Formats: sequence, structure tokens, C-alpha cells
Amino acid sequence: MNLVRDRWADFRGSPYLPAIVLLVILASAAGLFAGSYCYAMANPAPRNIPVAVTGQGQSSAFLHALDEHLDTSLSVQEYPTYARAADAIEEQRAFAIVILNGRQATLATAPASGASVARILTEAAPAAGQSVGVPVTVTDIKPLQPTDPQGLAIFYISLAAVIIGFVGAIQLNVHAKGLNPGERIAFTAAYSALGGLAICSVVDHLLGVLRLPFAESWTISSLTMFTSGMVFTMFNVLIGRWAMLPTWGLMVLIGNPSSGGAVSWPLLPSPLGLVGRWLPPGASVDAQHTAIYFQGHQRAQPFITLAVWALVCMTTYLIWVHRHPTARPT
Repeated sequence: MNLVRDRWADFRGSPYLPAIVLLVILASAAGLFAGSYCYAMANPAPRNIPVAVTGQGQSSAFLHALDEHLDTSLSVQEYPTYARAADAIEEQRAFAIVILNGRQATLATAPASGASVARILTEAAPAAGQSVGVPVTVTDIKPLQPTDPQGLAIFYISLAAVIIGFVGAIQLNVHAKGLNPGERIAFTAAYSALGGLAICSVVDHLLGVLRLPFAESWTISSLTMFTSGMVFTMFNVLIGRWAMLPTWGLMVLIGNPSSGGAVSWPLLPSPLGLVGRWLPPGASVDAQHTAIYFQGHQRAQPFITLAVWALVCMTTYLIWVHRHPTARPT
């Protein structure tokens, strides 16, 4: 019995135990990573699509047919004029406009509101109209920028800010262990500001993928990176060397697939669609999306979400920092 205890004690003190734990964790993480992205993005299906409707006529049957062809529930919002319906698009309360005109109908899509939603509506509308004998015209009233026809660049911008944000915090923890709390927060803010500048400069000026409202996009990217860095920093003082696990789970396994960047929220599985915009990646995508395509209609919610996450994580870190084994006194 003593021999077993001695060998177990030797094993626990050896590098083999954490190595075996890492084997299990990495294998599980690989499956979860693939599963979370496939679950959210591989086969997006409409669930509840807000649509603005204006006009009148017998073509109203088209709406019911479209609902059936999409196998979803259209959230119909009626507006007295086309101008009011267009305002709903600009304020992102609707993803398309259906204009009823006697025996005809027009579907005005807004790919900038959600490219995946616009694509599904565009594919379903002609068949729906044909099934009820209503001629349907499909138009595009809010296009994406021509250099980003799939509307994925905003997702990649957010993904870069999120991942480099917490990787930067990991590297500070590895290579600058002696930083005290104030210095660690200051350096996290510094690499976030420079990283946000680099992201926007490459995407806009170097590659020309997107024309950005530079100052606003820089602010959003930097705030995203800082928030992501503080998420890891908080978990690091709470659980130590395994801090990467909850950080990766929150920001990458859940946050990025549910952000609405690659697949719009109305097409995501319901749980992801509900929580996505309240996580840092979703707030980042939301803020960038509005800044780029809906200037003048920016909302406070994504900035509040990022700021609250950053503040909570920073406050928790400062409260628990006495548990951080590598920090110098302030």
C-alpha cells in the first residue's frame, strides 16, 4: 500500500500528470471546436426573420407562401410608407422589405444587414411567388462592399481581435511575470491599442478589403482586444495555469460562432442567437457592422457590453490579484 502511495506521489510530482491531462483536454477541445462551429455555421436555417412590409393588395398571399418555403416564422412589421420601412432597415430592426403592389410583390433585400439572410430570402422568394401566382421582383437596396461580397471580413476582424487579445495576455503572463497589477493592465491596453490600429490599417489601407470609418473601427477593435485580454487575466488569477480553458470556451467555442459575423443571428440555433450579442465577440461584430454599413445609427448596447465585460474582469483581477504568484507589489 505504501508502495502505491509513493508511486502515486511520484507520478503527481512528475511532468507526466499534466501532460496526460493536456492530452485529454486538447483532444476534447479539438472535437468541441469543430462541433461548435459546425453546429452554428454548417447548415444555417432560418428561425425568426424580421421583415418590413409596406403597400397592399392581393399579393399579400406571397408572405404566407414565403413563410412556408422558408420553414420558419417571419416576424412581419407593417409600415405605412416605404420610407418608414427603409428606416427600419437602417436601424437594423428588419432584414428585408416586402412591397405589396396589387397582384405583384417586390422583395428588397439588404445583404449589409445579413448576407446569409439575404441569400436565403433571395433563393426562396421566386418559388414562393410562383406557388401562389404572384410575380416577385427581387432587388438589393443595401449591398455589401464589392471587395467583401460574402460579408465575412467583419467576422475575421473580430476573430483577430479576440484571439490576439487573450494570446497577448498569455504572453505577458509567460514573458513578463514580474509586472504588477497596474503595469499589467497598462500593457494590455497598450498592445490592444496598437493591435487595433494594425488590424484596421491592414484591412483598409494595405489590402483594401473594407472601407472603414477608421477611428471608430480602431476603437472597437482595441476595446475588443482589451476585453479579451482581461478575460484571460481574470481567469488566470482565479484558477491559475488552466485559465486558458474557460477563456477558450467563452471566447472561441461559444463567443465567435454565436457572434453573427459568419452566420446572421436569425439563422443561428436559438440558444446561440440569444446569447451571442451579449458576449464580447458578438458585441464587437455588432458594433463594427453598424459602424461600417449603418453610419449614423450606431447603438450603445455593444459598447456597453464590451465595457461591462472589461470592467468586471478587471475588477475581479484586482480583487483577487493577491493570489497571482508572479506579481510584484504595487
